[in-house]
Amino acid sequence: MAQAGATVRLQSGTEWVYAFRSQEDAATPPDEAVCAAAPFTPTVKLGAGLYVPVGDGTYERVGSATACFRLTDRAFTPGTQVPFHARFVLPVGAFSASGECTLVSNDQPQSGVVLAGGALKLVEVPPGFVGGVMSNLSVFNPLKLPGFATGSYYTLYAFRKDAASSTPG
Repeated sequence: MAQAGATVRLQSGTEWVYAFRSQEDAATPPDEAVCAAAPFTPTVKLGAGLYVPVGDGTYERVGSATACFRLTDRAFTPGTQVPFHARFVLPVGAFSASGECTLVSNDQPQSGVVLAGGALKLVEVPPGFVGGVMSNLSVFNPLKLPGFATGSYYTLYAFRKDAASSTPG
């Protein structure tokens, strides 16, 4: 069953997948409480809107997010592991995730644009869920170069409560 073009229920109904994108948004400041809950001291805090595709190349806003990470390598050296913690407020509730992102490139499509990707463990889930994982592919534009927005594409893979009591077969 699809919802806003992005939700997919897998075979048993105990798995839930939601794909969405984020884009840094000055009108959505980062939530300081989210960054205070990070398992590290953040050096970068970002607020973002969350969007799903609705067709014809357009997107619908479905929520907001705060991302917090600890960046100590201002050269953005590829291969650097960056601690990452975020909270995503979506139509079904709030999900928080922690883990690491890996810096992949600091010069594509041009110098100063940083590409990264990561896998995050869900550490807070809304009622009805018991956990899961989230992946991201991200663009970070710390120099505010024209033509590049800071944002990510996320895939959220979560388990519904009835998954904990299900047995294979």
